[in-house]
Amino acid sequence: MKSTRWIQLPLIALILAGCSSSQGGVGSIFATDTPLPTPKVGVTPAPNVEAAVTGFFDALKSDDYEVMYSMLSQSSRETLTLEDFSKRWNDALNTMSASSFDVSVLSSSVSPFNAEVTYAITYKTVLAGDISREIVMRMVNEENDWKINWDDALILPELAGGNQLAMEYSIPARGDIYDREGLPIATQADAFAFGIQTDQIDNEMVGALTSELGRLCGFDPLGIQGLIDSSGPGWYLPMCEGTRAEAQRLLSINPGGLVVQEYSSRYYFRGGLAPQAVGYTLAISPEQLNQYKRLGYSGSERIGQTGVEQWAEDYLAGKHGGTLRVVSPTGQIISTLGQSAPEPADSVYLTIDSNLQFHAQAAVEFFRGAIVVMEVNTGRILAMASGPDYDPNVFDSNNPNNIALNSLLNDARTPLLNRAAQGQLPLGSVFKIITFSAALESGLYLKDTEYDCQYEFTELTDQIRYDWTWQHCQDRIAAGQFCNTSDSTPSGLITLQEGLMRSCNPYFYHIGNDLYTNWDRGADIANMARGFGLGSPTGIGQIPEEVGQITDPATQIDAVNQAIGQGDVLVTPLQVVRFMAAIANGGTLYRPQIVEKIQPVEGNPVLMFKPEAQGTLPLRSENLEILQEALRMVVDNPRGTARFNLLGLQFKVAGKTGTAESGSGRPHGWFAGYTLNEANTDLPDIAIVAVGENVGEGSEYAVPFFRAMVEAYYYGSPQRQYYDFGQIGYPPYTPTPPSGGVIP
Repeated sequence: MKSTRWIQLPLIALILAGCSSSQGGVGSIFATDTPLPTPKVGVTPAPNVEAAVTGFFDALKSDDYEVMYSMLSQSSRETLTLEDFSKRWNDALNTMSASSFDVSVLSSSVSPFNAEVTYAITYKTVLAGDISREIVMRMVNEENDWKINWDDALILPELAGGNQLAMEYSIPARGDIYDREGLPIATQADAFAFGIQTDQIDNEMVGALTSELGRLCGFDPLGIQGLIDSSGPGWYLPMCEGTRAEAQRLLSINPGGLVVQEYSSRYYFRGGLAPQAVGYTLAISPEQLNQYKRLGYSGSERIGQTGVEQWAEDYLAGKHGGTLRVVSPTGQIISTLGQSAPEPADSVYLTIDSNLQFHAQAAVEFFRGAIVVMEVNTGRILAMASGPDYDPNVFDSNNPNNIALNSLLNDARTPLLNRAAQGQLPLGSVFKIITFSAALESGLYLKDTEYDCQYEFTELTDQIRYDWTWQHCQDRIAAGQFCNTSDSTPSGLITLQEGLMRSCNPYFYHIGNDLYTNWDRGADIANMARGFGLGSPTGIGQIPEEVGQITDPATQIDAVNQAIGQGDVLVTPLQVVRFMAAIANGGTLYRPQIVEKIQPVEGNPVLMFKPEAQGTLPLRSENLEILQEALRMVVDNPRGTARFNLLGLQFKVAGKTGTAESGSGRPHGWFAGYTLNEANTDLPDIAIVAVGENVGEGSEYAVPFFRAMVEAYYYGSPQRQYYDFGQIGYPPYTPTPPSGGVIP
């Protein structure tokens, strides 16, 4: 049709010219007042060719190979599949380690059916530096749209004729992770995987087998024996790992049934110290390959997947080196495009104290729960334990005990969750610290304001709410535990400070209802909680954390529930230890931190711990002193809720117990406190928060955890081992109560 129009137009022009000369003009023949349209000569212009080139590379920036492929000419698509086209681009960018690229169009030459566009492209590569080329792209007009005639030289001219890119990598060893004293937490090491082959057990040595494995692995020997008994003959039971130095005693005894297999790996000492915070490494997955190849990784490395291992990846991986070459289809080197030398990795030193961390993990090993220890005047995290913990060594496929990984990933107790920073729980009576503070700051309550604390709270008509003294024996009997009837005596007429000391539920119900109903101050408690840092991140940054939940109460029921840390109140142990440290230090909220320094092989640290004050508690100094005094009463006064399990402790402490209804099963037991350094030691004061999920009362479970941490901090290990629930570091037991369940 286009060629016909080119022939017809001159004929029409001749006819019109003849008519004009013989008849006095066109208008005398065509009787109309409407002017005729001007005839168009040629074809309809195609879209801007330079815009087409720009669109092609815009699609490349988002790895949208399908859009790019649709912009190829018909003849190119007939000889090249989408899969092959995508692979050529992707492989080239990955091999170059191209983190990004810039493109600009320099010139274009256009005819109706063909075009040539010259563009400049600069690949910004991690390992080979910037690679810049000027390239000519040939295009064809197909159905009024510019299409690209594909050639591999459009990536780089050197790739014409089937040539390819090849990178020779130089990969530094992964950096180590140490505790604050330089003791190793994670490093490359030769290690042994230990297990039990049940059909090879020497019955005369089975006691040595279970006890020595228990010692090395941190397992209960009775638990190991039970596992053997339940497995039957012919089973391999993975236990744990250890270096030659750690396992010297076990290796020398070598009891029958013990299986020892040596391997080399990134090794996590003592079965993993603070594993939920430190994290672990994994091989680069197919989904991650493009990302890491373009960062200069070969793809064979192990990378940090969680915790500090992930946060510090750039430091721990070091600087990769490489040489980028062009090779022929037969593998012959044609040219070198660029190269770089590797640089050694940095090491990460944590604020963690290995010994304190070990004892914290032992305390909550057989519970779902957490312990966090923080210096009150700096924000340093000295211990962060989440129970149950796990062995990060099993993530390495080189480890023969890797067969235990599937069980770990499917463990219903979710040991991979860092309950210290990500576990969100109601705070229970520890939240009364917040309500106590809001009451004082409102000006409506003084430290000596009295209230008659009896069994029941009846200011709301929806239900009768009870004090813990009434519920105490009921709960213990239901759990099959002992109960002393003296514990169930109501607190009676008490001051506000004594209300906190006795943890009187009705008093704090009353405060919540009073502020909400009588004084139109329903948001006071929620605002005080936010001022204490609840409902928002602590800013730790180096590990993932959750923010919890604090909302303004909408009803009286919401208000009274919130006043005792129930309802929709959710917090993390890390948030609680932060505000407890602030109470101890005079009101400063510090950012919790778990990294002490990043240390290169040579030279000064590239990052050093610095305390970061983030704000202050919204308490006047006189009210903060009243609160501090009440928290000391909790542990010192004979009627204090934490007094019993802290008897004989040689160090001055303060704190608050908490028992939070879980909504399912037994309550969560809390204790949050801090030390008051009067022991003539150089050790700074610490704040400690301990919680056991679905265990029972905080005074019976969390207070022993707190005490164990105080003693481990000052003495090096817990001094008191046995409590009502059993021995610290061993599975809890439940005593069988006598008839009636009550000890008079």
